[in-house]
Amino acid sequence: MFRDRRHAGGLLGERVRSLEPAHPVVLGLPRGGVVVAAGVAGALGAPLDVLVVRKLGAPGNPELGIGAIAEGGITVHNEGLIARLGVSGADLQAVASREAAELERRTRAYRRGRPPRPLEGCTAVVVDDGLATGYTARAAVAAARARGATAVWLAVPVAAPETAAEFSSLVDRVVCLEMPEFLFAVGASYADFSQTGDDEVERLLASAPGGPAVGEVVVEGGGIALPGTLTVPAGARGLILFAHGSGSSRHSPRNRAVAAALEVRGLATLLFDLLTPEEGRDRAAVFDIPLLGDRLAAATTWLRRAGVAPDLPVGYFGASTGAAAALWASADAPSIAAVVSRGGRPDLAAARLGAVKAPTLLIVGSRDPLVLDLNREAQAAIGGVCRLEVVAGATHLFEEAGALEQVSRLAGDWFRRWMPAGA
Repeated sequence: MFRDRRHAGGLLGERVRSLEPAHPVVLGLPRGGVVVAAGVAGALGAPLDVLVVRKLGAPGNPELGIGAIAEGGITVHNEGLIARLGVSGADLQAVASREAAELERRTRAYRRGRPPRPLEGCTAVVVDDGLATGYTARAAVAAARARGATAVWLAVPVAAPETAAEFSSLVDRVVCLEMPEFLFAVGASYADFSQTGDDEVERLLASAPGGPAVGEVVVEGGGIALPGTLTVPAGARGLILFAHGSGSSRHSPRNRAVAAALEVRGLATLLFDLLTPEEGRDRAAVFDIPLLGDRLAAATTWLRRAGVAPDLPVGYFGASTGAAAALWASADAPSIAAVVSRGGRPDLAAARLGAVKAPTLLIVGSRDPLVLDLNREAQAAIGGVCRLEVVAGATHLFEEAGALEQVSRLAGDWFRRWMPAGA
């Protein structure tokens, strides 16, 4: 018997640590599973994230699970039980709709606007406080797979033996401390199994070891105050400034997804607006590359003077017109460690490409022929090291399945190559 979820999490964390998962990210299932997961993350020194799931309860008996849903549109059903209970399609849809609304509410509350942590290249360690029928865990495992985890482990303090056996074919490893022959209820294995509140989940996520420090900042950009979001993982090896494209902002879901992937790989990120809201409505300003480049350079200087990253190597990530701004700014800044362009317009910085010495990676979709030609010409003009990567099947915005994940991987590899550990 475990004293409580914290006790169980500490013991489970020691067991998982002894198995040495590669690049672990711990995913707790709310609510109680997050308490256990915090102990696992602490033992591993790994990032802690939440993976929001909801049980689909049988009509008239909500404690009886007939399936589950998870973030990312994942749904699993216990088809045999649904058939035995005679649950109609309309009743099942009503239950799913109600739980989807609650899943969305909890996701907003727990994440507070931050995207899910990318799992590509990582071992996702899915943690709950126990495993009975396991349908919420099935949905969580499917969600972790969908987010690109290299491997998925399931770690629980206690499980029904038959359920743990079923998961042995669904995940790469099952870690379980106790498998009693008869598990009537998960709570029976705990002396204290009191309910966990949303506030406790939010507190644990905010204070998790290995998680990044996140703050809203006001960037000094050439005499203009520009709002931004600064995220600094523990032990960061570099800082990447994002230059957004025309019509975009620091809230761009694509750039936020790439930033989150870079943070997992130990890179701090600054997403900020290069233009004020009034300037953003002026199409001339949106395409004023010298202005955008100067703002980016001024923000870099501000970071140094403000003591935010006095010793970290700095890199630029630019998209569309933001890529031209990144190249423009780097031409005057030999200290910039590396530049990455996603679907960029480097031709708009043609006057300075020959002066760009920072190692530059140009990423273009194969189904973006005009921009691909422009990037090939830019590659030949750039004065320093430059590589062109073409993502097969991707269009300009990299909206195709897996395309943005490939961009994140390429960018992460490039920055880490030019920002070696201990630099």
